Amino acid sequence: MFLLTPVLVALVCILMVWIFKNSDGGTEQRKGEARAQAEACPWVDEDLKDCTDVHQVEEDANGWQESEEDVEHIPFSHTRYPEREMVRRSQEYYELLNKRRSVRFISNEQVPMEVIDNVIKAAGTAPSGAHTEPWTFVVVKDPDTKHQIREIIEEEEEINYLKRMGPRWVTDLKKFRTNWIKEYLDTAPVLILVFKQVHGFAANGKKKIHYYNEISVSIACGILLAALQNAGLVTVTTTPLNCGSHLRVLLGRPANEKLLMLLPVGYPSEDATVPDLTRKPLDQIMVTV
Repeated sequence: MFLLTPVLVALVCILMVWIFKNSDGGTEQRKGEARAQAEACPWVDEDLKDCTDVHQVEEDANGWQESEEDVEHIPFSHTRYPEREMVRRSQEYYELLNKRRSVRFISNEQVPMEVIDNVIKAAGTAPSGAHTEPWTFVVVKDPDTKHQIREIIEEEEEINYLKRMGPRWVTDLKKFRTNWIKEYLDTAPVLILVFKQVHGFAANGKKKIHYYNEISVSIACGILLAALQNAGLVTVTTTPLNCGSHLRVLLGRPANEKLLMLLPVGYPSEDATVPDLTRKPLDQIMVTV
């Protein structure tokens, strides 16, 4: 039988202590880095952190869906315009979207639901990682539910303005005359809450990976904003900080969905105002190589 000498036993003990301390130190370092990141970026909503990781899927493959069979490909249908027509259409579309503004004064006048259906269908045409379409659009019209949403958001927003956001952010917002009071959440006839699905579920109940889910849903939000502008409606993009989990429960959404954006939608009120802003010229936003 092999016997450990006292010297070797001591070395083994020292090695084990070193491994333990470094492992614990690494954990503390990661915690410290996370705290530092949270302090540097107070606008990062804890509820939005993705729990879907490809490496995690590889380690726990039994709970995840296998790749689907090949998808049939069909001829692409395309309309090509003469160059002069292309220039005209692109200029008109730019002029339409250049009129888009974030409007916080929204009338309670009802809007046609067919229009809401169409703009959400337009948002659903967005590209997504591996065509997973990781979005859910929750349309809220019920006045009581809208008011509950307002109460949840205003309670958290007051804390955000007074504690979480910090003096620099609050100062930067002063020129826009914003605060934690969100009257438009009651007056807007429609609220659209956009949830990203951090993962989905296949027909057999296994989890389905949603690649680039936040980027995919963000693209869909951009298309939604353009579709609303095209339909003659207004909105203001809101990202309710630290409200996601409460709103998810209120609306009965599953845990794999995270609130990314909330859009109050309607017509502008008669006395609506917006800040007199200008946009960067082309030479400041485009580089040609």
